[in-house]
Amino acid sequence: MLTIYKTTEGGIEELKSMENGAWVKAVDPTAEEIQQLVQWGVDPDYINNSLDLDEMPRMERDDEYTFILIRIPHRQPESDIPYTTIPLGIFIKGNMIVTICRYEKEMFQVLANRKYRLLKTGKRYRFALYIFLETATRYLTHLREINRMTETIEDQLQKSTRNREVLELLKYQKSLTYFATALRSNEVMMERVQRTQIFNYYEEDQDLLEDVLTENQQAIQMTSINAEILSSMMDAFASIISNNLNGVMKALAALTIIVSLPGTVAGFFGMNVMLPLSDAEPTAFLIVFGIALALTAVATFIFYKRDWF
Repeated sequence: MLTIYKTTEGGIEELKSMENGAWVKAVDPTAEEIQQLVQWGVDPDYINNSLDLDEMPRMERDDEYTFILIRIPHRQPESDIPYTTIPLGIFIKGNMIVTICRYEKEMFQVLANRKYRLLKTGKRYRFALYIFLETATRYLTHLREINRMTETIEDQLQKSTRNREVLELLKYQKSLTYFATALRSNEVMMERVQRTQIFNYYEEDQDLLEDVLTENQQAIQMTSINAEILSSMMDAFASIISNNLNGVMKALAALTIIVSLPGTVAGFFGMNVMLPLSDAEPTAFLIVFGIALALTAVATFIFYKRDWF
């Protein structure tokens, strides 16, 4: 789907046709839409690279155009990996900027709704910087979501004897690995952008690029800390699950012994041989029952003092 936006006096508005200073948002374009992008001057190789989910961040620059590819966070709650990353291509040529992505992302709507006051589609490189900034912000937002989810799983793990919760943590650990790889690659690309000085025409753009690098570095550090905490947490809770299971087995063993004691006493006095109390009055049954009850009480007390229950 191709959507064209342009900054006007009334804000960023959607257009029906191509104009100078416009932003073209291409989301999973069809063959006809790809052909339209090619007619507007977008290299088809860059379109394919932007749609390739395994493509890594980089920047390519020519006298006529600049192509930047970054990896942005992608949430997929129904998948085995709830958070991953996907490529986003940014193609700048003339007075046009084109973003190409496989999926429709919320960050595009945020940019179109003028979250950033100084964002204008006609200032192409500044627009690209705001895309970088929003990307770093999205990483931080998803990292906070991962923190909340892992804290919820942590509460469940304290009483768990199964591996389901640990496997849930493993999913988020994979997500953090994808985040860490993408953020480091983005950082390398942004540092290269900084060295090329293509954003040095305006002082505001230089300051914005510094803010982007700072936000991206913060996301890298937050990802690294979360990954280390999550790894330590998984090791600790693997031991907790084992201890919980040992506690269950001890309780079952204690109950087995306690339940077997009355049967042992009854079986002993039920043998067809001469035994104590065999010639006693009818109260012999109560005496035998009392012995069984006393042994059960003693065994229960011993196991309770040993903290087997």
